[in-house]
Amino acid sequence: MSEVNPIAAAMYGRETAEPGTPVRIGTGVIIRNDAGEILLEKRSDCGMWGLPGGRVEPGESVTESALREVMEETGLEIRITRLVGVYSAPKGRIVTFPDNGDVVQLVDAILEAEITGGELRRSEESEELRFFAPNDLPDDIVPPAQRPVRDYVAGKTGVIA
Repeated sequence: MSEVNPIAAAMYGRETAEPGTPVRIGTGVIIRNDAGEILLEKRSDCGMWGLPGGRVEPGESVTESALREVMEETGLEIRITRLVGVYSAPKGRIVTFPDNGDVVQLVDAILEAEITGGELRRSEESEELRFFAPNDLPDDIVPPAQRPVRDYVAGKTGVIA
């Protein structure tokens, strides 16, 4: 990324978590179309590209969270095909939310999925949804999604980071 996005810098600029920082469990979903392209959403909170997904709600499994979040954010029905990895390293995962100032450390289960139905539509959380060729991904991917996307494109699975 050549220019620093000030909103993203404020959101993802923390390098370490303070004692007592809540840990938020979430999902990120790598969805490929029939052409092998990866679906990314341009987030409305920071203007950068990320994976569809979000927090695991109480009483919900990782799979249920992924299915719900993808439907809410993209309008697509999916089937989970594999676990890419679990990502918890603090660098790039200490987030300060711009709407309320809450600070959390993200721990995400990144899953691969195939489209089984629905119709692609963006939600209020997205400025845009677009499929990208794996060798032509945008430079401005949010920090929590950067390594998972790189690992996925490299063919890695079962990553614990």
